[in-house]
Amino acid sequence: MEKISRRSFVNKFGAGVGASVIITTLPSFLTVSDPDKIPYTGKKLNVALCGLGIYATKVAQGLEVSEYCTLAGIVTGTPEKAAKWKAKYNIPDKNIYNYQNFDEIVNNKDIDLVYVILPNSMHKDFVVRSAKAGKHVITEKPMAITVKECEEMIKACNDNKVQLAVGYRLHYEPTHMEIKRLGQEKVFGKVRYIETSLGYKTYDTIAKKPVDINDPSVWRLNKKLSGGGPLMDLGIYCIQASRYILGEEPIAVTAQFGTVNDKNRFSETEESISWQMEFPSGAMANCNSSVGYYIDRIYATADEGNFQLSPSLSYGPYEGKTSKGPLKFPEINQQQTQMDEIAKVLLENKKLPNHITGEEGLKDIKVINAIYKAAETGKKVTLK
Repeated sequence: MEKISRRSFVNKFGAGVGASVIITTLPSFLTVSDPDKIPYTGKKLNVALCGLGIYATKVAQGLEVSEYCTLAGIVTGTPEKAAKWKAKYNIPDKNIYNYQNFDEIVNNKDIDLVYVILPNSMHKDFVVRSAKAGKHVITEKPMAITVKECEEMIKACNDNKVQLAVGYRLHYEPTHMEIKRLGQEKVFGKVRYIETSLGYKTYDTIAKKPVDINDPSVWRLNKKLSGGGPLMDLGIYCIQASRYILGEEPIAVTAQFGTVNDKNRFSETEESISWQMEFPSGAMANCNSSVGYYIDRIYATADEGNFQLSPSLSYGPYEGKTSKGPLKFPEINQQQTQMDEIAKVLLENKKLPNHITGEEGLKDIKVINAIYKAAETGKKVTLK
């Protein structure tokens, strides 16, 4: 994980002086409605969304108010969706692709970046194809299903001199940037223990409503498409939070599958899973992800205090507290903020920060694979 320093955080956020200060105002670089701010009038990053499901709709809403990006193109296998999105976002025909003719995007100079928002098993294929077309790429999390796929994605982007990011929206969310600072800078001393959990009693985690198992769009129940159950979809947030609070990589994991309450729905993927991660400092993280019950919290305890959030890992608004007082920031448009911060880096021809790159996504997949192995064998699995 990328290390942060108090100096860099204070300079960036105007935090004030002293380790006990808990910031409760929106970081200035995330404020999008400042009336005194001079509007950006330079080149914008032209984005094509690949896959037009529910989360793509949220990303499109962020792009509508983005300062540095424009929704310029779409890729879909559904003609009805193409027509709807074309009309809504005024997308020209030359910027509309399907999965078969997608490679023609190499000739389209009006597309700078492709955001892959497809079932997990399709990430690798479309990231590699985007890279070969000379386009920067963002892929939704999890990056892929296997370590080999992640490595192939990274290589394809490096070989074609384009940059690859993973859609880790919380790295740009101010509450999470603060808990990262609290943990890594040891504001309350050395963090000894972390609990992170995220669960919904549904597979429609955005609409938060029951889904029909016979609905073919519920691809997360299909292991071939998803690679796994809630660990892949929700548990990755718990892994991420534990890693960036500590600024360390886990060295060993143990894990247990939870009770299956609906054997018809969960014949291929787990309904719930719990796991424990050991870190080099001696810290422990106890984590849970589920689509059998609701939970959304982070708790971290250190030598001199603690901090916690609930809700914590969903879409907010986030609320929490620390040993020294409340922990709350104004709500932001997470998709807009993520896209604008990535776009600013790419427009300046700079390298993306390590904590959102393909290498970061690869680390998560290694941990996820170890957790599944531990749950299947009942044994502790060590990580290099």
